[in-house]
Amino acid sequence: MSLFSIAFWGFLFVYGGILWFLSPKVKSFDGFFKASDEKGREVNVWLLSTSIFISWIFAKSVTNAANLGEKYGIVGGVAYAAYWLCIPVAGIILYRLRTKYNATGLVSFLNSNYGKFASFCFSIAILIRLFNEVWSNTSVVGGYYGESGSMSFIIAALLFTFITLIYSLKGGLRGSVITDIVQAVIFVIGVGFVLTFVLPKYSVGEIVSTGEWSLVGGVDLLLVALLQIFSYPFHDPVLTDRGFLCSPKRMLISFIIAGLTGFMAIFIFSFIGVYAGFEGINGSNIPASVAGSMGLAALFLMNIVMISAAGSTLDSTFASVSKLIAHDWIKIINPNLLSKSVIIGMISMVIIAVVGNFPMFFGIDILKATTISGTMVIGMAPIFLLHGVVKINKLSFYLSFFFGLFCGFIEVFGLFPKALYIGSGDSAGLLGVNLYGLIGCFILYFLGAYIAKLRS
Repeated sequence: MSLFSIAFWGFLFVYGGILWFLSPKVKSFDGFFKASDEKGREVNVWLLSTSIFISWIFAKSVTNAANLGEKYGIVGGVAYAAYWLCIPVAGIILYRLRTKYNATGLVSFLNSNYGKFASFCFSIAILIRLFNEVWSNTSVVGGYYGESGSMSFIIAALLFTFITLIYSLKGGLRGSVITDIVQAVIFVIGVGFVLTFVLPKYSVGEIVSTGEWSLVGGVDLLLVALLQIFSYPFHDPVLTDRGFLCSPKRMLISFIIAGLTGFMAIFIFSFIGVYAGFEGINGSNIPASVAGSMGLAALFLMNIVMISAAGSTLDSTFASVSKLIAHDWIKIINPNLLSKSVIIGMISMVIIAVVGNFPMFFGIDILKATTISGTMVIGMAPIFLLHGVVKINKLSFYLSFFFGLFCGFIEVFGLFPKALYIGSGDSAGLLGVNLYGLIGCFILYFLGAYIAKLRS
């Protein structure tokens, strides 16, 4: 084994050891599920902003940003960065739900307003999202150690999963928030070094002038993102769980800061993809291809960036699965088991770590983990945006939620009529189903309220 291989694999163990050491050992209910410190204090703005920022900089996200930068130029980078506008949008909506309707969590909020079945349907949607977060991030890390499906790819992905699981079991959500600081620092420094390989050759002016601002040039994907930002954040508990960790005002400030910095980070990272376009570098993993073309040092730095990005999301995913099953579900189904929540939460982490890696073996396109799941939950937009605007009723929830789910499925199976496509770009169908689907969800939400009014 070469010195480089030793360093490459060794970093995984060093990374895991550092985060294990820094992650606090948490046994309390509030620490494990609400990220409170040992004295019961809630997270502050700085800590929460950093945690949201790095937790949403998924390994698949930076890979997608670079891939789209290579495909569409800077238009692709802007299109994917637009998803980070979800964060301030979510912050504003959560602020309203918390201050005006006393929401303490989304699952409990839906349960109290729309019933157990509504909260169960929502829970399944976010559980699917969390499932996707496991394989899509471990696959990115595995891709730096070998070709998809190869032994080195699988070993690296599973080893990375195990390392992340170990310190997640130790610290719960508190550990996830604390280790996010280290991961954010590693990510920012790593990206800075990687960009030093790119920017000296091509100026910022040259990079931002690339691409074509048209539907066929990637604007269709940008419009998809702008349509989904009103629903997309609510099926991601990695984000929304952090909306209830401190006072509404602190939360809102943190979400705005994290959203703006996240947008800029993804936009800047897409420069790597634009560079690849200039250099004629292509492939399914542009960051790895670009780094490989620059030498072993650049490849090693890119690996560090991806591991830190993937790790911050994966440990947050484990914490969110734990909270969903051992806190939110138990609180509704059998509150008497709350005393055992931490143990049940740890068991759920182990299960999702194993099951969540199954799709990794089949080489599924990681972009689909974002766009398709985002379509399936467009029905959540009117439910959270219009809550209280019309009389609260279960029918509005079900009509909007299931129509959104239906739109997602017809997109997955390619059943959306081509006559309704918008433009002729690669995302023409996706844009069509999101636009017409979102309009349909709002109409059905109001229809449900009207029917409920007639019944009463």
